[in-house]
Amino acid sequence: MQLCNLLLLSVTVQNVVLAWSPTNGYAPGNVTCDNDINIIRNASGTLSSNETNWLEKREVVVEEALQSFLKRAFTNFSDSSILDHLFKNSSSTSNLPKIAIAASGGGYRAMLSGAGMISAMDNRTRGANEHGLGGLLQSSTYLAGLSGGNWLTSTLSWNNWTSVQDILDGFDNDTAIWDLEHSLLTPGGINIVTTYERWNHISDAVESKSDSGFNTSLADIWGRSLSYYFWPSLYRGGVGYTWSTLREAEVFQNAEMPFPITLADGRYPGTTVINLNATNFEFNPFEMGSWDPTLNAFADVKYIGTNVSNGKPVNQGHCIAGFDNTGFITATSSTLFNQFLLQINSTSLPSFLTNFITHYLEELSRDSDDIAIYAPNPFKATEFVDSNYSTSIVDSDYLYLVDGGEDNQNIPLTPLIQKVRDVDVIFALDNSADTDQYWPDGASLVNTYQRQFVKQGSNLAFPYVPDVDTFVDLGLNTKPTFFGCDANNLTDLDYIPPLVVYIPNAEYSYASNQSTFKLSYSEKERISMIRNGFEAASMNNLTDDSSFLSCVGCAIIRRQQQGNNFTLPSECETCFTNYCWNGTISNKNISGLNNSDFASTAAASAVSSISASVSDVSVTGSTTSTRNKDSGANVLEINNSIVAELFSIFSIIFSLI
Repeated sequence: MQLCNLLLLSVTVQNVVLAWSPTNGYAPGNVTCDNDINIIRNASGTLSSNETNWLEKREVVVEEALQSFLKRAFTNFSDSSILDHLFKNSSSTSNLPKIAIAASGGGYRAMLSGAGMISAMDNRTRGANEHGLGGLLQSSTYLAGLSGGNWLTSTLSWNNWTSVQDILDGFDNDTAIWDLEHSLLTPGGINIVTTYERWNHISDAVESKSDSGFNTSLADIWGRSLSYYFWPSLYRGGVGYTWSTLREAEVFQNAEMPFPITLADGRYPGTTVINLNATNFEFNPFEMGSWDPTLNAFADVKYIGTNVSNGKPVNQGHCIAGFDNTGFITATSSTLFNQFLLQINSTSLPSFLTNFITHYLEELSRDSDDIAIYAPNPFKATEFVDSNYSTSIVDSDYLYLVDGGEDNQNIPLTPLIQKVRDVDVIFALDNSADTDQYWPDGASLVNTYQRQFVKQGSNLAFPYVPDVDTFVDLGLNTKPTFFGCDANNLTDLDYIPPLVVYIPNAEYSYASNQSTFKLSYSEKERISMIRNGFEAASMNNLTDDSSFLSCVGCAIIRRQQQGNNFTLPSECETCFTNYCWNGTISNKNISGLNNSDFASTAAASAVSSISASVSDVSVTGSTTSTRNKDSGANVLEINNSIVAELFSIFSIIFSLI
């Protein structure tokens, strides 16, 4: 059934392409639109009507899935009457717990390990119901990805909501998804002809966009090359496949899948480092934009290539379609090339190699070629920016976006903690490479927590988390941990944020701490990475703790239970004792530190360490900050094999742009 739908989707894609670009599907083209169309909306405190209507459908689907999941989770509970409160006695599905999943960045490591974690939550995975968290994915409303995590979420979503299990089963097919045997830089391996043909097709596609009058950059090349691995059944990796196409997919229209979200950061040319005050941009099937006060607006993603002023086409009745290429948006959230420049001096490469690569990357950076260029700026002259903030974004003719983890928030949490989305629990899948051994250390949670205390995050709330040293010293970066378990301890925040279930990458059956710059994986390595991710999300197939499934159920109902004063199953108290962070801070003579005391200390630290104003940072990005070793893409290692591939491919890239 899924294969049939996928083939139909391929035909649909081709028909859409022909509507605006008969010669090359990658180039955006002119389409007729309503004379009174306005592609911009004010983001203040509201979801789009499209998302709101979609959520009504999703709530009906989630109710059945969530009820089934919680019944299985609470099978052995002495009292499961809370389910009656949630379902039988509920007058509206909107009162049910709302679940979100966020997949971190980190290249193929994050994609594959995250795939294993997602598969543990998917009842379509063999064994997930018996040995994992099967059904949790079907019970979720939102699914967000960033950089390598976005490669995962976009692959699943834009392949007709395929499953990781189906991808694994299809490894032997000619059009296998995630066939990573050969690097995307040299896709033919020893077959030079195949590699040449692939890059020739990429060149033709990017050149067609340029010939149509649109700016191109390395993000276009990066996106085209990635697409062959994510949508291999479509013509040339979905050369004309667009982000907004998902709206027409039956599986999305019927809300049979979670709502996919992708995150990118705003960045302007001539800068290399940004911090927590950077503007966060969100892409979803209906729109792209930002909740941040420096923009406070969203645009219809289908028409983002249109030349507009305050949302209205400059040429009335004439719009641009096709700019929202799926590969291009996927690449926007993962502009890895910039990371080489940011970390090259920290490597152990010979100085002559470092100087050689730095020379070329600096040229690219000055030319803005490492930045995804959105021009014309879809937010030109919009009027919703907070008056206390810079208007530089809406004043510019171009919009520049980069890897969503460059602000050190390597898990895409900010779209999910927006108060208007009313999420109860977030499953944060952390496959970052923060430590010297390329394991996560909780830095992504720390930075999202700190963002609420800087000017740009003034409208956000996030539960208290410890510092990265505590994450490591207490082993919180090696096992699932719950944050924000007691809403009563969060009342001094702007609003009660979601409870966060943190699931970090850790070694169970395989050394999954692979370099972000590892650009090829054998089939055995792929399977091993995915299997290990399953084990990380399921406490080793529920063998390390047979009650973990039940504890996840407790985390899901916690906000609704406290908000409605339901009686908590006694087993949940044990779960929260075992899995909730209790405020303990390492390297201090304080144990069980009161949350409010810790909040004051952390807030003060955050404000003092990030003192730049929004106008200085979100626009110019000139203020430096301490970076994670993996902010969506970057680690401190660029191994010699990658350098060799860079030498072989840079000449091709430079000939394309």
